[in-house]
Amino acid sequence: MTREQVFNFAAGPSVLPRQALERAAAEMLNYRGSGMSVMEMSHRSPWFQEIFDDAKGKLKKALDVPDSHEILFLQGGASLQFSMVPLNLMEGGTADYAVTGNFSNIAMKEAKKYGTVHVAASSQDDDFSYIPAQEQLTISPEAKYFYYCANNTIYGTAWNYVPETAAPLVCDMSSEILSRRVDVAKYGLIFAGAQKNMAPAGLTVVILDKALAGREAPYTPLMLSYKTMIEKDSMYNTPPCWCIYMLGLTLDWLESQGGVAGVEAIKHEKAAVIYDIIDNSRLYKGCARPEARSDMNVTFRTGDADLDAAFAKQAQAQGLLNLKGHRSVGGLRASLYNAQPMEGVQVLAAFMKKFEVEHHV
Repeated sequence: MTREQVFNFAAGPSVLPRQALERAAAEMLNYRGSGMSVMEMSHRSPWFQEIFDDAKGKLKKALDVPDSHEILFLQGGASLQFSMVPLNLMEGGTADYAVTGNFSNIAMKEAKKYGTVHVAASSQDDDFSYIPAQEQLTISPEAKYFYYCANNTIYGTAWNYVPETAAPLVCDMSSEILSRRVDVAKYGLIFAGAQKNMAPAGLTVVILDKALAGREAPYTPLMLSYKTMIEKDSMYNTPPCWCIYMLGLTLDWLESQGGVAGVEAIKHEKAAVIYDIIDNSRLYKGCARPEARSDMNVTFRTGDADLDAAFAKQAQAQGLLNLKGHRSVGGLRASLYNAQPMEGVQVLAAFMKKFEVEHHV
């Protein structure tokens, strides 16, 4: 199949904007007269420093990051932040965790190594199908921070509000960053793996209130200190150069779509197309409660594991790729990240209708 015949619904690494990929291809062997590929040049070179500053500036503009916060380009994936956050912010005390999916659950367990964890809310009692409301949160007055995952990729749920807490908010935004407007000033720390809406896998973006830096535990490894990374502007060692370059190209594409506000409006439209089919279907059942549904990751199933498998297999044969649900829960999942065009969503919708006609009893 050609790229034109394929629509990739993977949860990550996910589809990237064609405009960004084409520009990267054009510059692959010779970045703007340097005679080198970005993958070959020193991160200390003036060429890469320009790439770095450009990407950082564009991200700051796209998310309207205040001067009180620092943008860091780190490695280790979002999963490394499960350790880095408590090492730097917990101070051996207590932290509140909202457990609404697989990754917040892992983060909570990791934080227990460094202090006392208080589970402020959990939706595990109903297979993580919902998001607890503000009044259901039990906040610890002594908490050093409140941690939550804004969008639960595996279960297809998303927080539709920002929790109100006295402690700094720490949020894993990996699956929704750059897809909706965010008041960054409300957060102590935001982190996101790049492989959903920003760049190829390998880059993790951290946006940190600088007032929180310098509180790390004395045994914190040098490379896991936010203070160190702020002082060295993310370049204590070689950063993920290619991914930072691709982030800059993706941000150029984002600007051409009307910025975050522009893709946010499109995001709602794309999700509505698929949820409308699910809500009016006698075959498909949504996994998330309607009030907690994610616009980024639409999870559903037929109720029959063999039929789910047939759906994914037949969809792939028609160029609709990566629609199997996560291996831990099964079912089906369509990830509708920013670079997924409306055309792909419409083709998927047509396939879902046809499949239901052929298989509903």
